[in-house]
Amino acid sequence: MLTFAAIVEFPVGAEAAGQRYEDAVLALLGRHGGHLERRLRGTGGQTEVHVIRFDARAGYEAFLVDPERTALRSALGESAPTTRVIEVHEL
Repeated sequence: MLTFAAIVEFPVGAEAAGQRYEDAVLALLGRHGGHLERRLRGTGGQTEVHVIRFDARAGYEAFLVDPERTALRSALGESAPTTRVIEVHEL
């Protein structure tokens, strides 16, 4: 099992579009053996933190190139959020 923390930053003025994008993309996790453990929103509204688990690295890699995910991101253009993903483990 792999665990990732994703820090998602929404461009100013694109918070609603970014949240819709994240809603749609996170719904795709299951088809790749992924599961959203936690979804947190920063108090300023510009940032989300997701804790996501995958059964295998192949599922994570397939999620990254999922055609529906890439099409959704492309459709947002400059309104797309920036994301930093860190592989993490329990202490």
